[in-house]
Amino acid sequence: MSNKAFQRTYTRLEAITKATVTLRAQGVSNDELATVEGRLAQVVKIKGDLITLQVFSGTEGIPTNAEVLFHGEPPTLEVSEELSGRFFNAYGDPIDGGPRVEGERRQIGGPSVNPFKRKQPSQLIPTGIAGIDLNNTLVSGQKIPFFADPDQPYNAVMAMVALRADVDKIILGGMGLSNDDYLFFRHEFESAGALNKIISFVNTTDQPPVERLLIPDMALTAAEYFAVDKNEKVLVLLTDMTLYADALSIVSNRMDQIPSKDSMPGSLYSDLAKIYEKAVQLPSGGSITIIAVTTLNDGDITHAIPDNTGYITEGQLYLRADTDTGKVIIDPFRSLSRLKQLVQGKQTREDHSQVMNASVRLYSDAQNAKTKLENGFDLSDYDGRCLEYAKAYATEILSIDVNIGLTEMLDTCWRLFAKYFSKAETGIKQAMIDKYWPAD
Repeated sequence: MSNKAFQRTYTRLEAITKATVTLRAQGVSNDELATVEGRLAQVVKIKGDLITLQVFSGTEGIPTNAEVLFHGEPPTLEVSEELSGRFFNAYGDPIDGGPRVEGERRQIGGPSVNPFKRKQPSQLIPTGIAGIDLNNTLVSGQKIPFFADPDQPYNAVMAMVALRADVDKIILGGMGLSNDDYLFFRHEFESAGALNKIISFVNTTDQPPVERLLIPDMALTAAEYFAVDKNEKVLVLLTDMTLYADALSIVSNRMDQIPSKDSMPGSLYSDLAKIYEKAVQLPSGGSITIIAVTTLNDGDITHAIPDNTGYITEGQLYLRADTDTGKVIIDPFRSLSRLKQLVQGKQTREDHSQVMNASVRLYSDAQNAKTKLENGFDLSDYDGRCLEYAKAYATEILSIDVNIGLTEMLDTCWRLFAKYFSKAETGIKQAMIDKYWPAD
């Protein structure tokens, strides 16, 4: 913490709520940290000399004559190369048994990069997951959420993306992780020998929910150091943004703010945008790409959290269980990357967008055939082939456990086209068919 000379101590509280204390104090700044009776707190409201502090672990047992010590600065993170391979809590303290990081102290939660200094994203980020690389190609500097039901293995998918993505640094921000999830991430990263490029900030379920609010800012401060100062490609993985928003809601309710839709605070849009807008492609070559999990309540995408997220981000990735194959797949109909055309056919093979469109259209024809079958109609020969193709396509391409390169994904699609359809049925341009249709 900062020099003792700047610290000020007070011992008289005016009001105490479930999460906050209020007192009169001078020279205090917004977001400044303090300790109230030894508990960490942060300034959330200033009205004249009346200061409201949010106490992270709650206010139970705090007396009106509690000692309040202002630290003179907001939360900070020490940044240096030493962050690599380490696990930290919401305050940036190590939780992996290693030493404290020595580096340059940076304030967390600063403004995002000036739009004038941004460059249009144009770098492909391959993940090895075909449901992403083939159908919803990611571009550096993009912000995109994973929408998933709570029972889906979204943390396993995040770990896969972390280990497969072709980037310089991966920064994981875990909010409300169960201890099992935290240990899962640690084990996956350590056993893959990839720890040197992964940095993790973690808040678990047995820690105060309000601490989750610091995690995205910690992760993004580290990301900005590597992207801006070191010109590196950084991928930030945030899970779970629904638990982050729940923590916002807890704080606003305790401060007696009137909630808006779905009991969320009225500031939800700007709170989320402040995080997602840190995604950037810099002219120097550095970039921050953000993939964030938003768990859905009973698949409800009209809820305030996914609804607001959809306005801010550039597409979404949907996880769903495929009933025909038993696999978890990335849904080709509901997933969308709004920036994929910036790299498809430019940084990938020329047949990419044609193959993608044909494969999804044929998969859609299979869904129509399924509806005919369920309603007791006779199936045509084409319908039958579509259903067979759909199973193979879900198993070999859409399933999240498939890990292949983009060229192999395209070749696999051509092989499936040739196995189940005539050249004309694919609807692909003749020049591409002449070049890529399998010889046998």
